[in-house]
Amino acid sequence: MNPVRIGVIGAGAIGDVHMKTFKQVQGAEVVAVTDMSAELAGKRAEEHGISVAATPQQLFDDKTIDAVIVAVPNKFHAELAIEALKHGKHVMLEKPMAIDSAAAWSVVEEQRKSGKIVMLPHQMRWGGLARAVKERIEQGELGRIYNAKTSYMRKKGIPGWGSWFTRKDLAGGGPLIDIGVHMLDLTLYLMGNPKPVSVYGSTYAEFGPQKRGIGNWGTPNWDGYFDVEDLASALIKLDNGATLALDVSWAAHSAAISEEPTVHLMGTEGGISMVGGSGTFVTHKDNEVVTSEIAPADDRNDRVLLSEHFVDCIKEGKEPITSAMTGYTNNRILDAIYESSRTGNEVKLHWD
Repeated sequence: MNPVRIGVIGAGAIGDVHMKTFKQVQGAEVVAVTDMSAELAGKRAEEHGISVAATPQQLFDDKTIDAVIVAVPNKFHAELAIEALKHGKHVMLEKPMAIDSAAAWSVVEEQRKSGKIVMLPHQMRWGGLARAVKERIEQGELGRIYNAKTSYMRKKGIPGWGSWFTRKDLAGGGPLIDIGVHMLDLTLYLMGNPKPVSVYGSTYAEFGPQKRGIGNWGTPNWDGYFDVEDLASALIKLDNGATLALDVSWAAHSAAISEEPTVHLMGTEGGISMVGGSGTFVTHKDNEVVTSEIAPADDRNDRVLLSEHFVDCIKEGKEPITSAMTGYTNNRILDAIYESSRTGNEVKLHWD
């Protein structure tokens, strides 16, 4: 079978990660890149030995290209994904799926019409520890998971102050939509993808407006501005009766909290804690608490694995595990947290 030919929209840091990753994937070939900055696109093309497309439309019109990767500011995710689908392209769409749930739903609708693949590259699902934990859950070691807590509490990590990262009109929000979406996606996946039915949340901006808590990711624009949150906290009730608590920040005085991505799962038969790359299983035996370490499934690269999955889904016509609907569900939760923070009320979610 011929290799899947891929065009990349967005030559920034994430686009570059995808280009480097697909070099390690059999059955795929990145052939072109486009970016609003022709200079940056030219630089990436030279680095990776690929061609430059003047515009995304040029990639869409190229009948030799099978799929595109959308790696641009959140505001443009949905419109580019929809246009790609209309031109018969499969899409790897960076998280969050869209700037809000209305835009995300429009992607779902177009994906269903087109019959093409839309996949969200949530690499945390593909880590060796996450895969080992998922296997133990599926073997029944936790029983029914009824409570979960997840966090990603950076103490000093505001990205690209004043750039699109810190502008609500381009990003949709701050750490909640940036890194919180990863924690929501991973935790809901490990819990078996229950549907959220109500959300109560709050967001805060205590560091960013003062230009404090600046991190190393992204390029600052000191002539820009910061109008998003730098911390968010939420409680999510799920349709199976379980609850999920989320805490996420770009900057916070959180001395006693790990800065590593963290998931705690509590089940009727056992519990699992994941802190960074370390995992612990806990259960009760003979009325004693027994703990043991969880070894990662293996050391295979998470991004290579998810990229291989994307190619396999295209070739086999199967739905990816991070499908358009999982992306839409995440966007529904994000919107509900922002709405709850704005109104001070619980937000109930209804599913047709």
